[in-house]
Amino acid sequence: MSATEWMILIAVIGFMLSGLYLLKDSARSLNLSSEQLEKIRKRNAELDAQEKKLEEDERINR
Repeated sequence: MSATEWMILIAVIGFMLSGLYLLKDSARSLNLSSEQLEKIRKRNAELDAQEKKLEEDERINR
């Protein structure tokens, strides 16, 4: 491989690593308030209850 190809290869690898690093850093900056966390937990509980009801209905209909 020529020097130009090596430079392009190093640049591409550098761009990929820097993109992954930025993605990792931005993923940690999600700060939710206690109200938002409580809404999420409540919504998840409601969805779980709906799923259980649907599963029970499917078992009964079989």
